[in-house]
Amino acid sequence: MIVYRCEDSLESIFTAVYHAYEEKRNHADTRISIEEEYWLFAEYIQVEAEAEKAGKVIKTLQRRFGKADFEQICLALSARDTQKAQAVYQTIVRGLSGGCRPGHLLDNLADKDVHTVFSLARNAGNEAHHLKGFVRFAELQNGVLFSKIAPKNNVLTFLMPHFSDRFPMENFMIYDVGRELFGIHPAGQSWYLVQGSPGSVGRGVTRAEPMDEEELTGDWDISKREKEYQELFTFFCHKIAIKQRENKELQRDLLPLRFQEYMLEFGKKCRK
Repeated sequence: MIVYRCEDSLESIFTAVYHAYEEKRNHADTRISIEEEYWLFAEYIQVEAEAEKAGKVIKTLQRRFGKADFEQICLALSARDTQKAQAVYQTIVRGLSGGCRPGHLLDNLADKDVHTVFSLARNAGNEAHHLKGFVRFAELQNGVLFSKIAPKNNVLTFLMPHFSDRFPMENFMIYDVGRELFGIHPAGQSWYLVQGSPGSVGRGVTRAEPMDEEELTGDWDISKREKEYQELFTFFCHKIAIKQRENKELQRDLLPLRFQEYMLEFGKKCRK
């Protein structure tokens, strides 16, 4: 058995897929793993992410399976699951060998790997969809709109195009707390990702007039105007609530507790 070990990233996993095909491996006896798993008599190959090789795989998948199915693969790879790399690899193998038509890659749910990819993609996609409505921005003193999220899956890549399309002329950042990952959108420009904590991020973010590093790394307090609006909003939230009609169980079904931590309307003032 051949086991390709790679990082938990789309680029690294696609690089491993490239090597599996380039080296003409027996796909039934080949694994792609993102964890330190051990198989008896297996040969382990460490894979380093290579943008060029991953790019070739991406082009092939988009051409053969279509953009919709390719997005499902990417969603599955964003999921928090240790078996996702192998499931995606085997699903790709079945799709390419079976002459799958665009839009039908995940039709055969009786296949264990296809079903795993489908489930992971649905789970990550649902979370990304929820966050599009649950993300709350606050204006910092430097005028940048800032939001924190703590998703189970690595879905920040799927959120940034959504908010970039809606706020094209705004400087905003979305911070994935658990992964210490920033999605940064300078006004009028393309968004990008930066790894790091709030105190270490700041380089390269611009607005109509460039922001220097001190502006972003030195002060993360909200603006005076933001404080006023937050006071108004929390007061409004408290006043419209009808205590006799509270249904916490239904509320948790529609809006799970893990989404509420960074939502202003669930702050202390709204719980009185």
